[in-house]
Amino acid sequence: MAGFLEGKVVAVTGGGGGIGRAVALAAAAEGAKVIVADYGVGMAGEDPSSEVADAVVAEITAAGGEALPVADDISKMEAGERLIATAVEKWGRIDGVVAVAGILRERMLFNMSEDEWDAVISTHLKGHFTVFRAAAAVMRKQEGGGALVGFTSGAFAGSVAQANYSAAKGGIVSLVRSAAAGLHRYGITSNAIAPVARTRMSANVPMDLAEMGDAEDIAPMVVYLLSDRAKHITGQVYTVVGSKIAVWNQPSEVRAMYAEGRWTPEQIAERIDGNVGQEKMGLIDRLESRRQAAASGEKPNA
Repeated sequence: MAGFLEGKVVAVTGGGGGIGRAVALAAAAEGAKVIVADYGVGMAGEDPSSEVADAVVAEITAAGGEALPVADDISKMEAGERLIATAVEKWGRIDGVVAVAGILRERMLFNMSEDEWDAVISTHLKGHFTVFRAAAAVMRKQEGGGALVGFTSGAFAGSVAQANYSAAKGGIVSLVRSAAAGLHRYGITSNAIAPVARTRMSANVPMDLAEMGDAEDIAPMVVYLLSDRAKHITGQVYTVVGSKIAVWNQPSEVRAMYAEGRWTPEQIAERIDGNVGQEKMGLIDRLESRRQAAASGEKPNA
């Protein structure tokens, strides 16, 4: 239904390609004025350019929409502030922020360099913080509040060769939930999407995925979360893949045990398995299953 975001101003980081581009185009098609923010770098962060953002803006304007390009390093505080200031200066408000921008530096943990860690944490996690902070400062004072949409990944539950990416995506989940708790009274919602889609980044995932969709499959859920119809939804993480939408559980304690006075290591060793135990880590189980299948010559399950 055209006009789902009529009158709203939305900023999309990483809007020059993949999921970000799909979101920017969908938001514009639903009536939003869009800031398309993209530094336009290669997968390794090389050759920054505004061309990708310019191209998406050209698509939007050719279709009769309104959009502006911004090329900046979103991991910098001043870049997040400039992005939101651009929207406010042009259209007087900011109603939604969608933080999609990201990079990969794939490496096993024991081989990962400090630069590979810092670059991923800065782009993904700090890149969310810079725009969320700047947008929230405006949204809390304007009529109607606003909506923050972060992008995490199922990898926040763990990753074999992307500890930096997994840590950043886990941090984004906690940031989104913290924003939901802290900004709820100002009429600001905060949610996250864990997408599974064919993009430039997903092409580097080392494992086959059981489910796979396209970037355009993600956009409708993002548009919904940006809309007034989703004002009651906050602090959630949704997986979107193909025609499937699923919600993740909220973290909570599962089991507990108690001692009279302070625990000793010996007491813990005697009681932990039969009382508290542990929660299975599905990733390890899946990896072990794949190893066993490979060893027996079978095709491993995703």
